[in-house]
Amino acid sequence: MDLKNKLMDAVVKTADGYDHMELKQIPVPQPQKDQVLIKTAYTGICGTDIHTFKGEYANSVTPLVLGHEFAGKVVAVGTDVKQIHVGDRVTSETTLATCGHCEYCQRHEYNLCPNRTGIGTKANGSMANYVISREESVHLLPDNVSYKLAAMSEPLACCVHAMYQMTQVKLQDKILIIGPGPMGLLSLQIAKEIGAWTIVSGINKDNDRLKIAQKLGADAIVNTQEEDLQKVVDQATNGHGLDKVYDCSGSIQAVNAALPLLTKGGTMQQVGIFAKPVNPLDENIIIQHELTYHGSRSQNPLDWPVAVHLEAKGAINAEQMITKVFPLDHWRDAFQAMMDGKELKVLIASNPDDEDLQN
Repeated sequence: MDLKNKLMDAVVKTADGYDHMELKQIPVPQPQKDQVLIKTAYTGICGTDIHTFKGEYANSVTPLVLGHEFAGKVVAVGTDVKQIHVGDRVTSETTLATCGHCEYCQRHEYNLCPNRTGIGTKANGSMANYVISREESVHLLPDNVSYKLAAMSEPLACCVHAMYQMTQVKLQDKILIIGPGPMGLLSLQIAKEIGAWTIVSGINKDNDRLKIAQKLGADAIVNTQEEDLQKVVDQATNGHGLDKVYDCSGSIQAVNAALPLLTKGGTMQQVGIFAKPVNPLDENIIIQHELTYHGSRSQNPLDWPVAVHLEAKGAINAEQMITKVFPLDHWRDAFQAMMDGKELKVLIASNPDDEDLQN
């Protein structure tokens, strides 16, 4: 397949500020040296994509093709690629390039490299017919993992990072997950796979998502605007408090309300991103109860094999998670569906006419 000098459709953020996004025709990228060209099957719309659409994030690079949660088929490889071949079904990490020599790169903690180039943030992403990744970032898909499920590998790997690497959920832990959005419900499925007793909390607008959490195995669901979360926690823990809380909401009010629910010496894991960089955190209870407040940034190569393994063994329910799919030329409807808050996980089908990419 000769794609040189060919054009493709892509969703491009053309400038900073609200919207400034359009479907444009741009050249199909060509893989260099260690790079891989992937024909995109599906891309998940992330909360950061919505923040970018709204102009709430200052883009370091424009124009920029958005999209960093994706899966597809390899159609070309660079001259130095050894392990990945044309025709392979793959998903990919979001790292396109790093400095390669800092202490974080030496430990393969690419998410912490200060000179990292991310797909969909500093390099063109996957809301397009084709996307470039690097061989090291690409992961082969087991035959029983669909492209749709694989398009959730990146957010799943982020949750794996928080729950396996950073705080390590244990069998019989009693935990709270705040926010029944995609990250919260993926975290729930990881927690249940490990064997933790899990509460998922939300507010009135989350009622439908809380019902999905119940179907996915939550031991308790709580609408905090209608129910007393403290009472549920006290009953579940005999007044001892929770072992860990995972905030997937990015709500400082929810975080401050949850801190007193932790047992002394417990851990608050911050997964969700706050809309503002500085927030009024209840530091007193962190000090007085000797709590650990832990950050979790993105994912790194250690998380991906675990994420793909969870998908392959059936631990992640794609049918419950993916509630809407839009073709690439209806990308604006897809973004609007996410912003309306009525859908859980929305995917964009980049090549809807290619039957090989629809499974």
